[in-house]
Amino acid sequence: MNDFPDLDRIAYKAERAASRRLVRNEGLSAEDALRRTLALAAGTQGLDALVAARSSQLAAQAARDLARAAEQAAANARRAARHDGRPSAWRGWFDGSARPNPGRCGIGALLSGPDGVRVEIAQPAGHGNSSEAEYRALIAVLEAAVTHGAHDLTLYGDSRVVIDDVNGPDLHAAPALAPYRARVLALLALLPDVRLRWVPRHKNLDADALSQRALGALPLDHTDASNDTIPAS
Repeated sequence: MNDFPDLDRIAYKAERAASRRLVRNEGLSAEDALRRTLALAAGTQGLDALVAARSSQLAAQAARDLARAAEQAAANARRAARHDGRPSAWRGWFDGSARPNPGRCGIGALLSGPDGVRVEIAQPAGHGNSSEAEYRALIAVLEAAVTHGAHDLTLYGDSRVVIDDVNGPDLHAAPALAPYRARVLALLALLPDVRLRWVPRHKNLDADALSQRALGALPLDHTDASNDTIPAS
């Protein structure tokens, strides 16, 4: 009698149920009951052929599952790359909060570089609206980058107002934020090869936590604190 150690793996749900009934009604062992059930299912082709065919089907399904998983991983990597860009020697994240908005400001920033360099910033930043707080956080991380001689630097933030204001043309810059923009541009001029990228908020959690720490608040209430606003000029 051929030994088929994977009979349970290739059996269908209904066949397993039929085998359990044989065990109860005829006192067969679980292995013998399943063997009889599958032999009946195999018919004239024989149990060897049934086992081979179903094993091949399972292998093909496993290959399809692996292919789908690889495709999903590649898609996730492409989505991440749209925000992260190419790897850089130095990276920084910044976030600012105002509570209420406008109100007390807190800024958070993180700068990391080669050889384990890591700078965390979490400090109160006066009074203002959320866009002013975001700009103050960006200025703080840029000042840290200048101090540490950073180069090949990518900075990430979740404020479209600030990032678009810095990256956009002078003609479209927000007049009310002009002093902050001027300071940022002056700092950028001191740093070789800097990129400023927007990321969604869930990819900026460390900087957000630091800004909330500066306010002495839990990082859960973003109703007023994180909405970008531009004050009337």
